[in-house]
Amino acid sequence: MMGGLGYIKAFLLIALVVFLFGFAEKRQKSRKISEVAVNFTDTENLYVTEEAVNKLLIQNKVASSGIGKETLDLNRVEGLLNKHEMIENAEVYVTLDGKLEANVSQRKPIGRLVGNSSFYLDRNGELMPLSEYYSARVPLLFGFDGATVKEVYPLLKYIKNDEFLTQHITQISRVNTNRFDLQMRKMDFTVYFGNAENIELKFNNFKAFYKKALKDNKLDAYRKVNLQFGNQVVCTKK
Repeated sequence: MMGGLGYIKAFLLIALVVFLFGFAEKRQKSRKISEVAVNFTDTENLYVTEEAVNKLLIQNKVASSGIGKETLDLNRVEGLLNKHEMIENAEVYVTLDGKLEANVSQRKPIGRLVGNSSFYLDRNGELMPLSEYYSARVPLLFGFDGATVKEVYPLLKYIKNDEFLTQHITQISRVNTNRFDLQMRKMDFTVYFGNAENIELKFNNFKAFYKKALKDNKLDAYRKVNLQFGNQVVCTKK
């Protein structure tokens, strides 16, 4: 059995461990933020740069002037980043060595409105300003404004998820309420798409027409391809 001296030694050992743990934790919390690291979650072109994110944090007195880890409000930092017009989502944490790390997901444009004002429509159907760092290669949108551009969102979303359409469609024009014409890369004909209904059927019909016309070497023979008539493609020759 453990004698009185043994109990005292055990008590002192436990007390020492608790003290050291508490001291280390207090010291860890009091450590200053040593640096900021911004990690983008994809490898696409940057619409916002690491320098721009760092500038935002510095302007809001985050990780500047030797701020301590204990006083740093991570929710506030995430809120600041998520309010940035080019950021879709940001997750922030502090490493054991005092580094503030931010994992940033950018907003993804899928169409660009051209007119009196220019802006993107992003993959969530929200308006997105142009970037000073990079211009996205997305279909140009004509005849829209901030109030009507969301009409074309279902069409843009479908195009974005289809490799063939992404490669070939360069322009969408609004010719009437919820009715659209499409322009193709290196093609003289206009595609009369109509409204944003039966999107998959219309594009499948178009792909079948394109494949057949390409095989027959007749893509240059048409000036209009109409997809508005149900399960058929109506073409007008030059």
